[in-house]
Order: sequence, then C-alpha cells, then structure tokens
Amino acid sequence: MRDIYIVGIGQTKVGEHWDKSLRELSLEAIRQALEEAQIELPEALFVGNMLSGQLSNQQNLGALVADHAGLRHIEAIKVEAACASGGAALHMAYVAVASGLYDVVVACGVEKMTEAPPSKTTTALASAADALYEAEHGLSFVALNALLMRRYMHEYGYSREDFGNFAINAHRNAANNPCAMFPRAITQEAFIQAKMIADPISLLDSSAIGDGAAAVVVASEHFAKSRPLTPIRIAASALATDSVAIHDRPDPLFLQAAYLSSQKAYAQAQVGPEEIDFFELHDAFSIMAALSLEAAGFAPRGQGVRLAIENEISLQGRIPISTMGGLKARGHPVGATGIYQVVEAVLQLRGEAGANQLQGCRLGMTQNIGGSGAVAVTHILERVD
Repeated sequence: MRDIYIVGIGQTKVGEHWDKSLRELSLEAIRQALEEAQIELPEALFVGNMLSGQLSNQQNLGALVADHAGLRHIEAIKVEAACASGGAALHMAYVAVASGLYDVVVACGVEKMTEAPPSKTTTALASAADALYEAEHGLSFVALNALLMRRYMHEYGYSREDFGNFAINAHRNAANNPCAMFPRAITQEAFIQAKMIADPISLLDSSAIGDGAAAVVVASEHFAKSRPLTPIRIAASALATDSVAIHDRPDPLFLQAAYLSSQKAYAQAQVGPEEIDFFELHDAFSIMAALSLEAAGFAPRGQGVRLAIENEISLQGRIPISTMGGLKARGHPVGATGIYQVVEAVLQLRGEAGANQLQGCRLGMTQNIGGSGAVAVTHILERVD
C-alpha cells in the first residue's frame, strides 16, 4: 500500500436547505474540493449517504451526483454504512488510491433530512438498528442511547448533569464555525433545564438532523506533490463492525467496533493514543462521546465522562474533541458526517481553523460510527511538512 494524501476539501453549511437538492449540495462541496486541488476530472467518486432512498426517493446516487457535478462517465458509487456512510466512503477512496488502482478520487458525503416529516425521518434512522429485534419494538436511536446512558450512570455513579460539558464544549467551538448549524454557546443551566426526549437524554444531549454535504480529494503521493496546498497524509484508515443489535454484545457499554478500528488505525500509523493531538469523535449523543473516548484509548472504562467534567476535552485540554462543534453543534446530516469530521481535521492540520486553531498539532484522528456502534471507521491524519 502506498502513501496517499488529501489535497482538496469542500463543505456546505449544515442547516435546513429547502432550496437545495441532494445533487446541488453535493455539487457545491465537490466543486470546492476540486478547485482547491486544481483538477477537473477525478478517476472515481464515492458518495456516502444513508437515507436518499427513504427521504428523497432517490437511489443510484453515485451516477446522479457524478452527472450533476460534471463528472459523467467516471466510476461512481454510493456507499452506505448507516451514520458511518461518510467515513466508509473515504475508506473506499483510501483503498482505491492506496492499492494503486487510481491516482486521484473524490469522497463525498451528502444527506437531506429536514424536509421529511419528523416521524418519517425517525423511522428511516431506525432502519440502521436491528429491524426485527429493535426497530419493530419501537426503539428509536434516542431510546437506544438512553438505555446505554442509564446503564452507564448506574455502573459508574454519574448523574445526567455530569455529561453537560460535552454539549457545552461543542457549542462553544461551533460559535467560530461558519458552517455550523448551531453556532452559539450554551450554559450548564441550559443543559440541565433542556427538554427531556428519552430519559435521561435531553434535547441538549442530542445532535440535530440537518442537510449538508462535504467532500475531499484523495490522491497518490506523486500527484499530491504537484498540488499548491499543504497535503495532509492519511496515515491510517480502518473500519470494523460489531453486532447491529445492542443486546447481542457481551458488554453493551464497550464499543468493540470503535476499539478495533482504533487499534487497527494506531497500528497502521505506528502511533498510540497519547500521540494524537485532537479527536473528532461521533458525539451523536453525549453517551456516545464518553464511550468513544474510552474505546479509542483516551480514557479508562468509566472515565470518559471524567474528561468532560475536568474540561480535558476543550481546545486547551489534554485531548480536544469536536473542535469545530462536532455532530452536536455543527449538525449531523448522517451520511455526510464522516467527511465533515475529516474536512475539519484537515483545517486544523493546515493551520486554517481560525479562532479554534490548535497550536502545533500534527496528528488528528476522526471516528465515524454507524448505528449504535455496529460500524466504526477511524482515520488518522498527519501534517507532513
């Protein structure tokens, strides 16, 4: 496998894009990425998306997006791995270039979620759970995560309020992100008083659905060296899976797929968690942030929440997370989220993160999770001067 690099990035603002379709959002992000990379025609396109068939009545998304983006005739396919679809699309792009099959490809993530009735969107999202043993019994993803959070609180002695800094940190960082859906700070008091959705999960424990698209251009080392911007090396790309249903796992409070993909990524990059400068994790819910920190090796079992309580997840902390708002405050257009994470990591490593810039960062890690932990895609990115 050869070294590969990200040589162009693009993203739309996450929000309620009533005037833009899936193809138009994709075009905006892909065009930005191709212009940065100074290329017109990549060799392949991988489109991460979860819900186009259910919410937009549109499948065959690879060909559709390629055609609208002026890339007709190239290889183009949709990649689906629930909420990890964006990360999986980048993983496929990584494999395609690292194997030598192609020299330059695009990975794009896109989702349209806000135009459908909420009940339809909730039902569509639940299709990432076990349809027979979870979804058919009325378990939404909020409910599944509420069960995990309640068990975690019982096992380790935390209160709901102890999770507050995950949301507070995310919103504080999103305030400086022009592409965030909720660019405003919140207080601990607001977190405590937030409307309950599925006890103990409240509105401010939860990421919001949204519309958006993000894209990256992935290239071989030879191609990357001819580009004008600082190329960011993909030091690792690893995907792992677990049971779809939570009740089929020996320990529901341990994200085995996240652990395995992290370990594979560390081995590929030849680094350990102590060398990672920041972590763009999958904070779809506060409990998922805590479990991800533990599975990825940044905290012992039961201590992920302690990192939030002690503010070690802030931009000045030991392991900054959600540096541009994360899923919680940037928004969570599910099929695009994994690419948004990578775009934000590239901005940090290039030194282009504005008021949220981390000083001297060299290694960034992203982790995109599908379902309630059934799929995890981990990427480690490196600035190479």
